[in-house]
Amino acid sequence: MSFTFEPGRTRVVFGRGTASTVRAEAERLGAARVLLIARHGGDRVAAELGSLLVTRFTGAAMHTPVEVTERALASLRDHGADCIVSVGGGSSTGLSKALSVRAGVPQIIIPTTYAGSEVTQVLGETASGRKRTRRDAAIQPNTVIYDVDLTLDLPLDVTVTSALNALAHAVAARGDENPLIDAIATRAIEGVLHALGGNPSTVDARTELLSSAWLAGTCLASVPMGLHHKLAHVLGGTFGLPHAATHTALLPHTAPADLTRRIHDTATRFGAATSLRELGMAESDLSSAAEIAGHPDALRVLTNAWRDASSG
Repeated sequence: MSFTFEPGRTRVVFGRGTASTVRAEAERLGAARVLLIARHGGDRVAAELGSLLVTRFTGAAMHTPVEVTERALASLRDHGADCIVSVGGGSSTGLSKALSVRAGVPQIIIPTTYAGSEVTQVLGETASGRKRTRRDAAIQPNTVIYDVDLTLDLPLDVTVTSALNALAHAVAARGDENPLIDAIATRAIEGVLHALGGNPSTVDARTELLSSAWLAGTCLASVPMGLHHKLAHVLGGTFGLPHAATHTALLPHTAPADLTRRIHDTATRFGAATSLRELGMAESDLSSAAEIAGHPDALRVLTNAWRDASSG
């Protein structure tokens, strides 16, 4: 056994109604002028911020295109914002990270899905049709506020694919030599599958999914990017496939054998797409996607996932 472990800097506030703490959290970071990144669900947070809020950006896009980041950065500078608050899914989180690391201002993330990326020092950005990923301690958010109440109206289809996205993070970390990471990953996997095993719309299930997403994201921050995430980034950044749904289609072909059937059965139970073909991926593009990924097993996994993710 051999490992190096460096805990992240992120402060976590978890519970129901915790969005009400956002102003206090911003002030704790010394903020006086906040830029809010939010489309849906941002009004409540805007009200909580009150006079701290100086501008709102609603144009966050999937896979964090650099041109969107540049527009948001111009807004941040024009309004003299000294803190970023983000409300939403992975697109809002990615934009917040990209802005924070460029402008050198603190950030508070309030996730409304189960992306998990809010607690990592990883940033994936898309430019000229390629998604590139980097790790930097400066990327990691200062505070994450998990408010279960903000997830209660998340549509069921988004709930399922988002939760399976979180599951992919934990699967990548299970078996890590660091016993803490392995234990966290195992707990996250069982939490996601347990919550999706019943009615995921209940408050208890939403709570379990949100806490499991936090655990899964914590795992992802501590392990190198494997084949699964390389493929997901290529398919999203270059071919425009939806991020969470792509994880769902790929995961039965990248997960360990003991999880493959459980993951596939969970996806099909809720009618989630279980092949890349259903997501609009052209078979003729598989070889170029594999080449970009640069992994010897990439084409095999992509081909199996394109045909149907039901093996195992």
